[in-house]
Amino acid sequence: MKNKHLYAGFKEKYGPYALMAGGSYGLGGAYAEALAKRGMNIVLIARDKEKLDAAAKRLMEQYPVDVIPLAADLADFEKVKAHLEKLTISIGLLVYNAAFAPIGLFETKSEDDLAKAAAVNVRTPLLLTRYLCESMIKNGRGGIVLMSSIAGMQGSPKLATYAATKSFNAVLAEGLWKELKGRGIDVTACVAGAIFTPGYQQAEKTKPAPGAMAAGDVAEQALNALGKGPVFIPGAVNKFARFLFMRLLSRKAAVNIMDKNTGGLS
Repeated sequence: MKNKHLYAGFKEKYGPYALMAGGSYGLGGAYAEALAKRGMNIVLIARDKEKLDAAAKRLMEQYPVDVIPLAADLADFEKVKAHLEKLTISIGLLVYNAAFAPIGLFETKSEDDLAKAAAVNVRTPLLLTRYLCESMIKNGRGGIVLMSSIAGMQGSPKLATYAATKSFNAVLAEGLWKELKGRGIDVTACVAGAIFTPGYQQAEKTKPAPGAMAAGDVAEQALNALGKGPVFIPGAVNKFARFLFMRLLSRKAAVNIMDKNTGGLS
């Protein structure tokens, strides 16, 4: 298997099961496959039962792993937790990829959409991390990957709510990295740029943003970076963008640049 040496010991450190939140297709599907390549059994959570079951079946046919599909809306943490409490397995790794992005001018977004973005992007990853880290602390090992975004480093017009929620996840991961590393738990925020997923390609009406990457590359690089620091930025262009936005430009200039990059979203 290609890159097999990179996968050695991954399951022993973070297994036996990984919880993949938002993992039926797109970036989540790429993460699920990357985990299966590393020998990780997977609890796969997503809302669409048909796509979820198909993804679980495909992974088990291709890799010698167990995949447990749980159809649940990640906007409802209480129901997600109720599903997990019925399981009798040990989850040593959380990858939280699920996100809801109300695209367009803020004034046009409904209260329901804004509340859903806060629930899926902030409340559930926060409480799910709290729920799972208890057993990780008890076992003295574990891992947590929270997906963030270049959009969350500054205000992002037409993505204002999404950007704000992704900023939360990056800052949360940084704090937990320091708190939990002494307990044997690795935490990182994957601060990604544009990713070629079905949702992105449908929303982006103009040419792709600079540094756009394949979902599989982002997933592989993020998992390989786990344990190496609190924040990981996949892709050279995105690393430069973060340096530019955070170190060299004023906040006003950074927001204006994001405005140009998000102008084609609708």
